[in-house]
Amino acid sequence: MIVPVNQSNIRDAAVVHSVSWQESHRSFCAAEFVALHTPERQEEYLRSKMEDGSRVFMLTDGKPVGIVSVKDSLIEDLYVLPEYQNRGYGSELLRYAVGRCGGTPSLWILENNDRARSLYLKAGFRETGNRQVITDGLDEIEFVLGVP
Repeated sequence: MIVPVNQSNIRDAAVVHSVSWQESHRSFCAAEFVALHTPERQEEYLRSKMEDGSRVFMLTDGKPVGIVSVKDSLIEDLYVLPEYQNRGYGSELLRYAVGRCGGTPSLWILENNDRARSLYLKAGFRETGNRQVITDGLDEIEFVLGVP
């Protein structure tokens, strides 16, 4: 089941975001930086996004297992708890998010995120060629649904 995140469940969404973000960034970010992404910090992050117009959704399967956010046509923050990955939850969240986009769905991924790249390519997203520098040596790459 996928539900909107609101005041009653934002803490659960923040825990999913924190745990998943830390695991996905551990191999290439400094341990001190990864440790900063606590559930408390991620709750504030999600609140800020929601105040800025993003809609955040949480997938549950007996317990919270994944989240995604959508603002206009931009999909962000698609995270699934590590122990629930490779079970189709990410694809389910992505399909749900695509259905909530106001136009052509787009998203950005870190260039070193091969798992995300695979998920999005299988779902029909294609690279646009647009890049944003994140750090020295690490860029984000834009993907859009249906671009050949």
